[in-house]
Order: sequence, then structure tokens, then C-alpha cells
Amino acid sequence: MSSTYRAIDWNRQKRLYDLTLLGFLFLGLGTFFAVSLLHSPNATAETLIIRGCAATALMLLHVILCIGPLARLDTSFLPLLYNRRHLGVTMFLLALVHGVFSVAQFHALGDENPLVSVFTAYQRDYRLLDAGRINGAHFPFEPFGVAALGILFLMAATSHDFWLRTLGATFWKTMHLGVYAAYGLILVHVALGFLQSERAYLYPVLLGLGFALVAGLHLLAALQEARLDREQSRLNAEGFTGTCQVDEVVEGCGKVVIARGQRIALFRHQGRLYATSNVCRHQGGPIGEGRIAEGCITCPWHGWNYRPEDGRSPPPFQEVLATFTTRIVGDRVWVNPTANPPGTRCAGGAVTSS
Repeated sequence: MSSTYRAIDWNRQKRLYDLTLLGFLFLGLGTFFAVSLLHSPNATAETLIIRGCAATALMLLHVILCIGPLARLDTSFLPLLYNRRHLGVTMFLLALVHGVFSVAQFHALGDENPLVSVFTAYQRDYRLLDAGRINGAHFPFEPFGVAALGILFLMAATSHDFWLRTLGATFWKTMHLGVYAAYGLILVHVALGFLQSERAYLYPVLLGLGFALVAGLHLLAALQEARLDREQSRLNAEGFTGTCQVDEVVEGCGKVVIARGQRIALFRHQGRLYATSNVCRHQGGPIGEGRIAEGCITCPWHGWNYRPEDGRSPPPFQEVLATFTTRIVGDRVWVNPTANPPGTRCAGGAVTSS
């Protein structure tokens, strides 16, 4: 590991990301401590730390779980996806502090090992069965939190790109999907623990709203992905070929792509994507290496011009480039490699702003 390890590159984006995260973290914890002391002036520092770290970690976990589907639904959320693993490590550290202080406060004053007490205290001190039914108030909720903390530790410990390369993307991603198992365990941990002692309706309502938000966003993202899959299947059936990502084609510039063995030039012009032959009608110049000037594609070799929407040269010239129909599905450009009749005016694929 030492021979291949590379230090983390703390670039400007990472610094801003982490400074913003720390700012929100201190603001959230500070607000929680202040409100808690106003409500319960006699609360101990340990209790404030236990509850403050738990509440902040749970809120951060909901944010983490929402970022993925939000980024799929709207690309403007993609900046939040950048270094999302930093959020995960921070959330784990908060949960760890919560766990350590909880064990110290509630299980460290007896004769038994505190970690053993976490798993055995309930069967010894409480009646789990009351009149033949499970007594929810005495059900051991700590093991669910311990299991969730173990999963979060595994994810935090393998968050560096070294482990991504070493374990392979498929295995690494599958392992990190364990966050959903951890989320389920935490919900059980909170429901059987905190909600058993706090009777205010606000807390279960907030927990339910958080779960509904996470589940709802994932459902919407899944429905959108299913719609895109159906559109791509339809385009395949109609003879279209997927070529490149939309953001690979810069406004006013060309990009050469291959569609069923044929070189085709893509151009982005006034928010739409057009496709033409890559061969100039003058001396076979590479049209896709040119630019759009004054509304016309300009061949890089000798400056011959063609309108991107119909491939025609502006009057009095009469040369015509072959054009192709384009479609945009999600963030991918699809091209029908069968040329349109010469001079056909194409609408082009509309590029949504991101």
C-alpha cells in the first residue's frame, strides 16, 4: 500500500467544500446546544453531546441519501455530489462520538465490560416480554446502532480512492450500498430507543418526513431512469446510435463522433445540437474540427461555410453537406447515421441548461 499510496490533493474545490461543511456543522451543533440549554438548563454536557451528535449525524445522513437522486433529477445538484464521501466520513465521526459517549454514560458504571453490557443488559435487567408480547420500551435498541456504526465505519475506512482502485469499482460500489442497510438499522435504533422515551409527536413526524423524502426522491429518480431506458430502446429500434455526452460538445465548436462506422460532425449552436457529414464538399476537409462563425460551420482548411441546420452553403454558393437527425436523451447525444435528403432543414436536439 505504501508504494502506491498518493496523498490527498486538497484543491480549491475541496477546501471550499470542507469549509462549508464545517461551517454548517458548527452552526447546527451550536444552535442545538443553545436551544437545548434554554429548554433544559440542567442538561449535562454529556447529554448534550450525545443528543447533538446523534441529531446532526441523522440529518447529515438524510442529506447524503438525497444527493444521489437529486443529481439524477437535476444536474444543478451535481456540485453537491463532488466529494460526497467527505460528508459520509463526517457523519460517521459524529455517530462514533454519539456511540462512545452513550456507552460511557449508560454502560460504564457497572462491573461488566461496557461493550458486553450493550448487548446483555436488557435481558438481565428488563422484561422483554410483557403478558406474552414484546415490550417495546424494554427492547434492546443499542445493537441496531452498533451494527449501523460498523457499516458506516467500513464505508468511511474505504472511502479513499486507493480502496476504489484496489477493490474494483463494482465491488466497492456494492459494498458502499450498505449505507441503505445502515439507514434502516438507524431508523429502528431511533424508533426503539429515543422515540420510546420522548412522547412529543414532532419527533416521529420529522423521522417519517425524512424517510418519505429519501424514498420519494429515489422513486422519482428510478422512474426517470426507466423513462430514459425506454426512450433509448426506442431510438435503438429506429436506427439511432448513442455517440457522446452533451457536455462534450462546446457551444460554437465541433466534435467528431463515430456512428456505425461513419464519421459525423456534431455542432452546438444557439442551444441546439446538429449533425453533418465530416467531409467538406470543397477538398474533403475535416468539418468537425472547425467552428461556427456568423451562424455558419466553417471548414478549418479553406474556410468554406455551411449552415448547421440544413447543411447548405450561404448564397450564392450551392454546396450542400449531408445532415443527420439528432436526439438528446438524458445527457447523451443520439444520431441517426442515415443521412437526410440533401438540404433537409433539421430542428436539432435541444440542449437543456445545466
